[in-house]
Amino acid sequence: MSVVSTRLKTKEDITQHEISALKTRFNLADAHTHQDQSLTQQKIVDSLPELWYRAQGQTQYKSEQEFIKAFFTFHGQEHALKRHDEIYLVYAASVAMHITATYLRKRDMSVGLIEPCFDNLHDLLKHMEVPLSPLDESLFRSAKDVYANLQTAAAKVDAIFLVDPNNPTGTSMFANGAQTFMEVARYCRDHGKLLILDFCFAAFIKTAGGSRVDAYAILDEIGTQYIIMEDTGKTWPLQDTKCATIMSSRALNADIYSIVTSVLLNVSPFILNVVTQYINDSSDDDFESVRSVLDINREAAQKHLHGNFLKYLTPMVETSVAWFEILRDGVSADDLQAYLMNYDVYVLPGKYFFWNKPQTGQKYIRLALARKPEEFKLAVETIAVALENYHE
Repeated sequence: MSVVSTRLKTKEDITQHEISALKTRFNLADAHTHQDQSLTQQKIVDSLPELWYRAQGQTQYKSEQEFIKAFFTFHGQEHALKRHDEIYLVYAASVAMHITATYLRKRDMSVGLIEPCFDNLHDLLKHMEVPLSPLDESLFRSAKDVYANLQTAAAKVDAIFLVDPNNPTGTSMFANGAQTFMEVARYCRDHGKLLILDFCFAAFIKTAGGSRVDAYAILDEIGTQYIIMEDTGKTWPLQDTKCATIMSSRALNADIYSIVTSVLLNVSPFILNVVTQYINDSSDDDFESVRSVLDINREAAQKHLHGNFLKYLTPMVETSVAWFEILRDGVSADDLQAYLMNYDVYVLPGKYFFWNKPQTGQKYIRLALARKPEEFKLAVETIAVALENYHE
């Protein structure tokens, strides 16, 4: 166990853990989608040759615009489509984040970054030498005090960077309507702050049975300056065949566009055709194929793991990950992760999400839910047995 523990503690970030997790029998580390195709999604796979030649026979622009219209319409963000030529497509959300970090560095802007959050946000900004200050996600849980709280917490930063719903906790400004978000947008407008939004998990507002408010319309109506990133990679079982988007308020568009074009020319039209089919499929079945897998696995996780050792933390918005608090005194997330490795199960310790105070995260672990239900059930049953046998 000590050898395993030492090896795990040398990891520098979540991604390095996720790479190692790919070697284990039960990989519950990365939040990428690893579930089977639904019956209708299987038909999309069967049609891949047709989609290949369709992409080959139409313009790049047509493939892009079909994807943009399908994605933003499906998510209820139709206001953005008024500027559809200023929605830029990139290979992955991390590329959109790198573009954003480049903009911030060029402008010598400081950032208030939500904590906890997925660690590559912090790492990308840190590597670009963007000054960072933590904004505790508790600031954004209700509309009542958020404006006043930000007057203190964000007074010295130039930009506010939020993830909604947040990964890993599921905290969301939209859980009880749009008022909290509107207050944040109003604060940013009134105090000249750039609002940066990572909506890469926003699809789970829909899978949880809700509907997304049109955030782009709200921001433009209030007059807030913004950069927004969205993604497809954490939603559909695409084997990382994905596309992300980045869009900014009109005043920032020229600067963002110049950075985008320095990074890439275009996303593969074949990939765009494939992902568009998955979006349309979920539009037809009201996200049932995605929702059902997550519901089954979330129920299994709670049934087998919620108890005296671990406590399932109910999120404001149910996403594709489960966040557990460690209740056993003297057991850190690092300890538990290393122990579970002996059972060929890989989970993520919470310390990487708490980028400013890693020790705070030692009482949490994260489990990915987007897995084949039969395999996920075996995984959580294995964890349950392991916890019964745990001796300090």
